[in-house]
Amino acid sequence: MTLRSVPRPGPTVGFDLDLTLVDSRPGIRAAYAALAAATGTYIDVDLVISRIGPPLLEELGNWFPREELAEANAIYLDAYPHHGITPSPALPGALESVAAVRALGGRAVVITGKNPRNARLHLEHLGIAADDLVGDLWAESKAIALRAHGAQVYVGDHVGDVRGAHEAGALAVAVPTGPYDAAALRAAGADVVLEGGLADFPAWLRDYTGGAGAA
Repeated sequence: MTLRSVPRPGPTVGFDLDLTLVDSRPGIRAAYAALAAATGTYIDVDLVISRIGPPLLEELGNWFPREELAEANAIYLDAYPHHGITPSPALPGALESVAAVRALGGRAVVITGKNPRNARLHLEHLGIAADDLVGDLWAESKAIALRAHGAQVYVGDHVGDVRGAHEAGALAVAVPTGPYDAAALRAAGADVVLEGGLADFPAWLRDYTGGAGAA
């Protein structure tokens, strides 16, 4: 009797969205400009863009009093599909990185602090074929989804992503395409820093897995 080898399942890899898979700075800029126009509130959009990562309500709290936060949040979220999606390109290597995970028989899960509806619009617009999406999670809370999906690796651009990966017992792979450079990500405890961003990820993944998984 001849035994057939059964391909081993590939890894489950979590990916952050903003400034990891998608350069959402142009879209976020446009959405904040629309919010400022709709409310008559001054917002330093350049400052906002420089610190993308933490939850939306946390950033809005820098510009609106507590009693206006819910309304500002709703206006921003409603404006985002109209202003935020089309201007925001995929970062180099984003589509190839997700495809590389799936080519190994693995699963690619997007775990983001972004509102899930708006995050999904980005993926659909750019043709990023993730297996699942979980939104509204930030830093250590991302470990909830990482554990639920059994992710061995989490890829992100923010020191909060490093913390989330470690909280879940996953390998923290960092890309310097957000507010932190490679040195800062290493100092924050990233296990791997891909200095070329996601363009370096497919080759790194092949080395990490030894090419194992389904073809």
